[in-house]
Amino acid sequence: MLKKITAFFCLLLSFITNAQLGGESTYQFLNLVSSPRQAALGGKVLTNVDYDVTQGLFNPATINPEMDNQLALNYVSYLGGIGYGTAAYAYTVDRRTQTFHAGITYVNYGSFDGYDEAGNATGTFSGNESAISFGYATQIGYSDFYAGANLKLITSKLEQYNSFGAAIDFGIIYINEYLDFNAALVIRNLGTQITTYAGLQEKLPFEVDFGMSQRLENVPIRWHITLENLQEWPISRPNPARQTSDLSGNQTEEKIGFLGQVMRHSIFGAEIFPDGGFNIRLGYNFRRAEDLRILDQRNFSGLSAGISIKMNKMRFSYTHAKYTSAANSNFFGLQIDLQ
Repeated sequence: MLKKITAFFCLLLSFITNAQLGGESTYQFLNLVSSPRQAALGGKVLTNVDYDVTQGLFNPATINPEMDNQLALNYVSYLGGIGYGTAAYAYTVDRRTQTFHAGITYVNYGSFDGYDEAGNATGTFSGNESAISFGYATQIGYSDFYAGANLKLITSKLEQYNSFGAAIDFGIIYINEYLDFNAALVIRNLGTQITTYAGLQEKLPFEVDFGMSQRLENVPIRWHITLENLQEWPISRPNPARQTSDLSGNQTEEKIGFLGQVMRHSIFGAEIFPDGGFNIRLGYNFRRAEDLRILDQRNFSGLSAGISIKMNKMRFSYTHAKYTSAANSNFFGLQIDLQ
């Protein structure tokens, strides 16, 4: 059974990877960071299998009975005055063996001043997008592998244009309880637009991610490594602002080698006291650091840090993520145990 599922994922991945390379896509908000915990650990974490009900939004294979009757509400003060939030809830049935998950992601882009082609004001307009998801995970036989899926219904309104779409996320995770080691593969946003903005069919932001994590045996730390956007190589292009010139005025573009491309796919994170009521979380996103780096200036792009505090049946989380010297984001989260 496991071999058949693995073969299916490989065939699906190879087909869609060839179909999705290059070009632009719509519904980019689907890959936004879903919680302060994820943000603190670098932006993408696939392997947390515990109380964190928001984790099911990004990797449905992590949906588990510990999420039962947990409600999470998250809000992000994002870049450029944009605000977005997520919410998630899980419920376990059938003698605590089957857990169902529901979640929502909502983005409000704020208000904009509109002008026609002649520069005349046409009034203000706004934009917002949302996605509702329904997820479920199951153990594969009696193995250490679990598989899950999310069905997402997507709506988008940008000025006078509207669009509706649907997508599916697939996830598989390996859990070794003896080593306290997890490894996961996630295929996200496999879907299509059902109705388009103006008659032009656009691709969804398809993404393939792989992650690993482990809790150290004698140290209260859990490390995380995520390899993101594996469907695309190379992931970065030379930055024109980083061209160099010699004395003759000849310009040489930035060179990004193999190791540089590998690092841009990588995200590192660590959680201190991962099982306690108080957590400290740190992360580093290499791609964000390199893409937003300013020459001859140290701005700490790519760094993120956060904390979590549990009080009775509530857990508060906060994360500060560094993007550039002029733009940072703050993530706020509240999870409530409704049992």
